[in-house]
Amino acid sequence: ARSNPKTCWPATTITGRTRRIRTMRGTRQQIEVVPTPADLAAVAQQMIAAAANVSINRRGFFRIALAGGSTPRAVYSALAAGENLNWERWQIFWSDERCVPPTSPDSNYRMAKETLLDPLAQRGEAPRMVVRLAGDGDPDAAATAYERAVRETVPSNPASGAGQLPRFDLILLGMGADGHTASLFPHTAALAETDRLVAANAVPKLNTTRLTFTFPLINAARRVFVFVAGADKAPALHEVLAGPRDPDLYPSQRLHPVDGTVTWLLDAAAHSQL
Repeated sequence: ARSNPKTCWPATTITGRTRRIRTMRGTRQQIEVVPTPADLAAVAQQMIAAAANVSINRRGFFRIALAGGSTPRAVYSALAAGENLNWERWQIFWSDERCVPPTSPDSNYRMAKETLLDPLAQRGEAPRMVVRLAGDGDPDAAATAYERAVRETVPSNPASGAGQLPRFDLILLGMGADGHTASLFPHTAALAETDRLVAANAVPKLNTTRLTFTFPLINAARRVFVFVAGADKAPALHEVLAGPRDPDLYPSQRLHPVDGTVTWLLDAAAHSQL
């Protein structure tokens, strides 16, 4: 049976946006709905900044994995324009990457460099650590090297439900119109991965291979933010959040941090079928 978010997620209006909270399949899920993509970027900037401050105050660093795609572009520009962020304490990774050089227009690294890292460098506020996911070499070797870097840099918290897995403070993700997240596409091999934290995932429908975090690493995070904008995402979002469980067809249904939270930040168009 399908659940109905309008009845089982009681809503309250908070500073011009709508928040719905429930526990879904054992995971605390929060939805933030804003009117426009511009509002999404502004609210995302506030939420990321708050998460950074909490992490730095508690653990000394903020370990974040960035997302690619069109929606995060405005988010990174908003972050770069923000003030009073201790960038020296940020450690920046990427949750997925295309197998292209870092200068390619398709590179997730290039997008974040142009919108976030370069503006910060121009102000003399470059983050202390930026770890690029190298899409310009052998994909399997790149995935292995990145997993090693994650394990060496991002500490675990054995007291948490995530056990010995590296525990990011925040992982940023998007969601495609087919329900994929990161580069975990429907019916691809990396969906079933239980040991590898970073994989070279063959995507036959795109005739390519992508580098991606796997769900064990994603679900070990303290926080996961998923940005979804546009009416073209609305049908898949409805299936992910309100449809029957079919995680091979809708991989975003696998977002279930074992000891953390998932926040879906949506614009009104993406939310229109919920």
